[in-house]
Amino acid sequence: MMECIKEESEDIKVVFIKEESEDMKVENVFDLKYEETEEQTSEKVKTEETFRLKDEETEELTVEQCTRRDSDESDDDVTADESEVSSVDLIAEEMFLDGRDVLLDKLSSDNETEEDWEPASKKIQTEGHDSRSEKKAHPTSQRGSASRRPRGRGRGRGRGRTGSSISQAEISTSTDERWNDVDIQDVTPPQATFRPTNPPGPKVKRTDTYTALQFFQLFFTNSMLQTVIKNTNDYGSIHHSNPSNPWIDMSLPDIFAFMAIIIYMGLVKLPALSDYWRVGNLYSFPFPKKLITKKKFLRICRSLHLSSLVDDAANEKRKGTARFDRLCKIKPLYIEMRDACKANYHPGQNISIDERMVASKARMQQYMKNKPVRWGYKLFVLADSSNGYTCDFFVYEGKMSGNTGKGLSYESVMKLINTQLLGTGYKLFLDDFYTSPSLFCDLLKKKIWACGTIRTNRIGFPKTKMNTLDSKSPRGSIRWLRKDPLLFVQWRDTKDVFMCSTIHTAHAGDTVQRRLREADGRWVFKDISIPPAVKEYNRCMGGVDPSDALISYYKVIRKTQKWYHTFFYHFLDIAIMNAFLLYKHITKDKGEVPMHQKAFRETLIDELAAAAGAGLPPTPHRAHHKPAHISGDSTTGRLRCRHCQAKTPVKCSSCDVPLCFLPSRDCYNAWHVASNI
Repeated sequence: MMECIKEESEDIKVVFIKEESEDMKVENVFDLKYEETEEQTSEKVKTEETFRLKDEETEELTVEQCTRRDSDESDDDVTADESEVSSVDLIAEEMFLDGRDVLLDKLSSDNETEEDWEPASKKIQTEGHDSRSEKKAHPTSQRGSASRRPRGRGRGRGRGRTGSSISQAEISTSTDERWNDVDIQDVTPPQATFRPTNPPGPKVKRTDTYTALQFFQLFFTNSMLQTVIKNTNDYGSIHHSNPSNPWIDMSLPDIFAFMAIIIYMGLVKLPALSDYWRVGNLYSFPFPKKLITKKKFLRICRSLHLSSLVDDAANEKRKGTARFDRLCKIKPLYIEMRDACKANYHPGQNISIDERMVASKARMQQYMKNKPVRWGYKLFVLADSSNGYTCDFFVYEGKMSGNTGKGLSYESVMKLINTQLLGTGYKLFLDDFYTSPSLFCDLLKKKIWACGTIRTNRIGFPKTKMNTLDSKSPRGSIRWLRKDPLLFVQWRDTKDVFMCSTIHTAHAGDTVQRRLREADGRWVFKDISIPPAVKEYNRCMGGVDPSDALISYYKVIRKTQKWYHTFFYHFLDIAIMNAFLLYKHITKDKGEVPMHQKAFRETLIDELAAAAGAGLPPTPHRAHHKPAHISGDSTTGRLRCRHCQAKTPVKCSSCDVPLCFLPSRDCYNAWHVASNI
């Protein structure tokens, strides 16, 4: 076909030149294709306008189809648009062989316009362009016709995304995104319809009366304790038994006594374990001596074992392989504790996820420089925002089993959010370690709404800086940008706070009080604007933190050389804390005033001691409380009476409390009666 066209007269060449642009100063199309190299035309392309690239890309296809050899590409490589152009070329060739004019005869016979010669692919690409691009698309209203070959273009460029289309998309993105001020009203997103699988709250009969020990045993059941007893006896009989000092099997009362002493040590803190059994004026604690001997307690501490020795040996053989279980030595208690947390309480609508550090420097520990506990084991915890109840948790092993490829923060949240167990319509609050646009969108597909602080370098965070807060923006300034369904908020407090939410609207006129410095140097309290996302985040994010704080007050954990002992003590803390929160919830439902945590732990210690069969030390008889003079003189060394605050030379010999003992002021007997002594 190519040779046939080349051998024809100059008249035929004129026909094709009429179709070309008048600005294209070449003798013919065929000489241009073979004489003009890519290196010569590459500099010309750089001067082309952005909106001409797309039109010229389509023109390239038309010219290439007219000038391409049949052997240039196979039939499989021809697209639908290319097939249509090729059919036009065949008609032109037949008209040429019949001696007819290719352009004039076709227009007169088919009553078509020049616009009908425009390839279909070009018409689709130019739809939706502005008036400038539409003028460029029309072959008679601009320089260059539809058959003009784009200079410096390779033949394969037209089959994928063109450079002009990418530039147009980038321009659209950069101009559409803009941070909005509060004078622009935001939409209110669809709100969550709360559909929990169970009624929120404790899953126990709320009309019944429970003791502190019964609440505790909802988490540390007798079956769990029997597992610990069996594994401890197996381990102790092998590793801590000899002919001169054989191992004596531990029983259920022994484990009750052991746990009572462990919890007691959280209330009464001493430097060393042996100090609780010391005798003397400084160290005289009758409770541990009455409950268990020092030798037996220390022996249980050394032999405490949570997993089966058979399972440990089998797991040790798998060391170095993918099947090796790093949590094998805590697995029985670990699984049952997680199940108990989920089985005894159903969280309310507001929940939060955060990490918890368990202090330790044994193996498998993590280092977190910004945490109060820097070295230790990391636990990811799902908590009820209203009270800090630990709904679920898992221990971070240094790797995640998920294959999403979206990172630890994404997979840890998805591992804790189980809609089949929880239900839908929950509001989840996260900090900036977890928050990402992809996570929030995937949670929304599960019908879980989310809100949290976000890092500005997260993938999906708006990159535009147009109309963001500057250094002169006052405190309380708000900027927002919505990418439905995601809302991004920038708020100026002492520093900029960035939020992402699928729950809130951008602004609602809420205020918060802050202490600000006036121009004259005076400090005053003023109300500043606060976005709803920040306000509710501050109220609901603290689910895990209050739980950590309550545990830290009287935590039972002590230094140990075995890493799995650390988890036993922490599981004990989780059980006590969750039991206390259940007790508090039910007591308030009955209209009663609950005891505080310290009193709850003291009551639990007493009940564990009673279950161990030892009971508490007997209360001293009244006859032991005798009045005595503080000094040998009735005026020297006087102290203030504990009952009436007057000076007195008398005290109780047993209580060591100064009390008045006069006919007109018998504070001694009045105080003892009031104290039930």
